[in-house]
Amino acid sequence: MNTKQTTSGQQPISVAVIGAGMAGRTHANAYRQASTVFGLDLPPIRLHTIADIHLPAAEDAAKRYGYENATADWCQVIDDPEIDAVSIVVGNALHRPIAEAALAAGKHALCEKPLSDTIADARAMAELEKTTDLVTAVGYCYRRNPGIAALIDTVQDGRIGKVAQITAEYLCDYGADPLVPMSWRYQGPQGSGALGDLGVHLLDTLEQIAGRIIRVGGASFANTVTERPVATANVAGGRGVTGSDDAPKEPVENEDTAVFTADFASGARGMISTSRVAFGLANGLKISVAGPSGRAGFDMAQPAAFWMHDPQPEYGTNGPRNILVGPKHRYVTAGSAMDFEGVGFSQVDQFIFQNRAFLEQIVAQRTGEPFPNALPTCPTFADGVHTMLVLDAVARSAAAGGTTVKVEQN
Repeated sequence: MNTKQTTSGQQPISVAVIGAGMAGRTHANAYRQASTVFGLDLPPIRLHTIADIHLPAAEDAAKRYGYENATADWCQVIDDPEIDAVSIVVGNALHRPIAEAALAAGKHALCEKPLSDTIADARAMAELEKTTDLVTAVGYCYRRNPGIAALIDTVQDGRIGKVAQITAEYLCDYGADPLVPMSWRYQGPQGSGALGDLGVHLLDTLEQIAGRIIRVGGASFANTVTERPVATANVAGGRGVTGSDDAPKEPVENEDTAVFTADFASGARGMISTSRVAFGLANGLKISVAGPSGRAGFDMAQPAAFWMHDPQPEYGTNGPRNILVGPKHRYVTAGSAMDFEGVGFSQVDQFIFQNRAFLEQIVAQRTGEPFPNALPTCPTFADGVHTMLVLDAVARSAAAGGTTVKVEQN
């Protein structure tokens, strides 16, 4: 690890990002901005290396976000003793080997969701997590969205009473164009498509609201686009590129759409749907939570707000109302250069807050002391295993015609 001290006596944290696609670039930006939010108590962050098998992508990201190096070989990141921490932002099948190599080399690891492409690999990662004091984390950043975080707080404070019912959807259009070329997102078994890509964010978010999911049922998958052009160039996760209509095609292996119901340990019931072929929705995440004393919800179109409907005695002012998340909330105060109501946040900010929390955990691990005024810690590899077990239960329900399936325990 990097042991060079700064003049202030703080040991820098040297970071690298493995993967230079859309999410990889967002991690690169998050580390760059992590010291600009919440406080000046982080050590200096050294932006060391971007790695991607497509070297031009790594070089482009390194130049854009101020990283010192670019490489096409992730092993160079692992072998570099100056790098302290890595974000793993590549195809799911590579998560386990990279995480294992990083931890063996003494590097902290933040792994994008889902934790892996198989439950066996995810469990192996969680078992390894138990043997190290290094920081390990999985990237569920939506819980850090100001509007979602405020919604979670409102529900947990009992403002709508005991949660009875949740409706949630995450609808996107990145796969709506049938000429988007084949990539790893469209390969793998049923349950690893829209469900594995988008549904994991809903699952983590909803479990912050209503507790763990214990059963699922009524699951059904659909494939709208059944084949895609063979990729002939670098395609970052199957987004933003259109192939030729007369190009050779290969079959899509997993689902475009998934719907299912969920039973939560709290007694709440949920109806959940995801799609990657919903035209016109770049990022259509919506949540509605109902209880006996009120309703509340969130729409990604307004990421720094949530809505609420509770008993109001005055005729003419009662009914649903939109609430801007105020500066007293932990993700607003000092979380933006303009930290007051009405200033918007975006999905990019979620990554900044997530990676900031990851860095705070690294400082706490180094010092053996709690980080002052720390953000909530990142989910663990073990949390990632649980989410994958829910995904597996949904896939088994769909394969059995929608039968109810109990979620296996970690």
